Amino acid sequence: MPSRPLDRTDRLLLAHLQNDARLSNKELAARLGLAPSTTLERTRRLEREGVLAGYHAAVDRAKVGTPLQALVAVQLRRHHGPLVEAFEAHALALPEVVQLFHTTGTSDFLIHVAVEDPEHLRRLALEAFTSRDEVSRIETSLLYEHRRSPAPLPE
Repeated sequence: MPSRPLDRTDRLLLAHLQNDARLSNKELAARLGLAPSTTLERTRRLEREGVLAGYHAAVDRAKVGTPLQALVAVQLRRHHGPLVEAFEAHALALPEVVQLFHTTGTSDFLIHVAVEDPEHLRRLALEAFTSRDEVSRIETSLLYEHRRSPAPLPE
């Protein structure tokens, strides 16, 4: 939790970094209309407070050999703490997993995966998911497109 509420400048700073995390401090300061030292202090404070949780690179999955993407909905036999944690740790350790969402509703997890081809997806489903004792059911949906839009921060 931030030590103080985020102001308009903090939100604008975050929006710029969401859009392009490679902005230099000098460039960010110019966009915000602040001194570079002020911008750097704000950025460091947001990092310390955990508001700015990390910087990430967007990777073109097709260019690294995993062009086929899918969402795998996983339903566990029991929604029991240790089972949930064990499954989550297992899934996050898989190199094909791009994102993992612990959800409510009929599925306990929604897992975004990237694989080489349909056969790779089939093997992943059988060997990594349905073979596990805690898994009751899975449902796989292929992704036609995957786009990321930085969600605007609330005012």
